Amino acid sequence: MPDLGPQDHIVLGLIARHGPLTPYELKTRLEESVDYFWPVPHAQLYRIPVRLAERGLLDEEAEQGGRRRRLFHLTEKGRTELRRWLADPRNPRAETRDPAQLKLFFADLGAPEDVVALANGQAAEHRRLLELYRALQADIDPADQVRAVSRARIIRLGILHEQAYVEFWEDLAADPEYRDRRRG
Repeated sequence: MPDLGPQDHIVLGLIARHGPLTPYELKTRLEESVDYFWPVPHAQLYRIPVRLAERGLLDEEAEQGGRRRRLFHLTEKGRTELRRWLADPRNPRAETRDPAQLKLFFADLGAPEDVVALANGQAAEHRRLLELYRALQADIDPADQVRAVSRARIIRLGILHEQAYVEFWEDLAADPEYRDRRRG
């Protein structure tokens, strides 16, 4: 099923990891996990499971009374698709759509002090994110066999990513002409 997108695999993966989920529970699980690096609009979390159920990747169970919630279960076909996707080492080129990088590219067209302001703002934002990842790392429950390893790996990547951004933006704020002698 090559036409499935990352958001489809997020839904399959969250249901595979946590068991049957309602769209609201999907939103909650997304917010505590991949939303930090791959946000999915919450409205899509109500549409995606229905579409995946239509394709036989999920089964839908609707409550007959009460709030009439919809609970989605992973099918064997869905589990097979998730494993196929995980086993495929190929990925499309990563997209970075960072507005600060776009401004930095065109910074020579603005005022020199704008570079310093941009760099200071970005350094502060990435320090905030770095502290968030460090807090998430400290909160990992080693007894949680379901999530401890996957969380530790992705949070470590997030920490390294944010450390690099903090270093770059702080260096740029200190030297707006960015005459980096390290060339690295």
